[in-house]
Amino acid sequence: MSYVQPVMVAAVLLFWALAPAAWTGSAWSIVIATLSTTAMIQALEWVNERHASWRLTWREFLTDVFYVTLSYTVIAWASKTLADEPLTALKHGLGITTMWAMHLPFVAQVALAVFLVEFGQYWMHRLMHNQAFFWSTHAPHHHLTQLNAMKGAVGNPIELFLISLSVLALFDLPQPAMFCALNVLAVVSTFAHANTRFDPPRWYAFVFTTIRHHSLHHSTGYAETRSNYGNSLILLDRIFGTFGEGEAEIVGQDERRRLSIGEQFLFPARPLIARYTGRDDQHEHDGAGAAA
Repeated sequence: MSYVQPVMVAAVLLFWALAPAAWTGSAWSIVIATLSTTAMIQALEWVNERHASWRLTWREFLTDVFYVTLSYTVIAWASKTLADEPLTALKHGLGITTMWAMHLPFVAQVALAVFLVEFGQYWMHRLMHNQAFFWSTHAPHHHLTQLNAMKGAVGNPIELFLISLSVLALFDLPQPAMFCALNVLAVVSTFAHANTRFDPPRWYAFVFTTIRHHSLHHSTGYAETRSNYGNSLILLDRIFGTFGEGEAEIVGQDERRRLSIGEQFLFPARPLIARYTGRDDQHEHDGAGAAA
């Protein structure tokens, strides 16, 4: 059972390395692949549950599905239109080329793409815990009172857009390698939020983020939330000194009050709403929210 996660990552690598061009050439293929692997991991919560207190309810499931749909539609469109396409135009305009990357072995190309995405996400995630406005966009994700496979997609839309940004568009990489990297990242980050007890080998957990270490990041303690920022590569936390050992079952913020979708959407605007309505509800603990 401990090899479930490494085997799934290996299966994703093998699939994209051998997939026919008709499949890898379609933009829909990555959507189908990541949704399929997410569904498989979600199903595993019923096979080997980690915590009964995280057991999925219909309310949680429907909320998670809403956010997954939002991520694959509105957030994906915004990321492509406002970030990827301008970066691609800039790349061509400045004559930037990384053709050397096209000649790397497939596994190396995937590893490069994974690193590029994760390196940016690590620093964006860290910024969100150390600057007040960025924290206000990220705080709804920390109001989760349980972790499940699709919970990585739950949060304020501004945060979901910011965390989706990367410089991948500036690099010349074959589409199968980029799709494979995105699929690998989806598998790892989904397991890192899933209510499953398939604890991987130590070598895997040294490099990749697992539910053990990511649950600590979601715990109620201020210090604990300021560790383990890597969405998929916990190795970055080890390198930059933000790694924390341990895990948590009790997760959440603000006395563990679950936010509705509307509250998650409006969370960054709370100071303006409070000023307009004459209410002062800025009493929340919210870990790094006090950071300047």
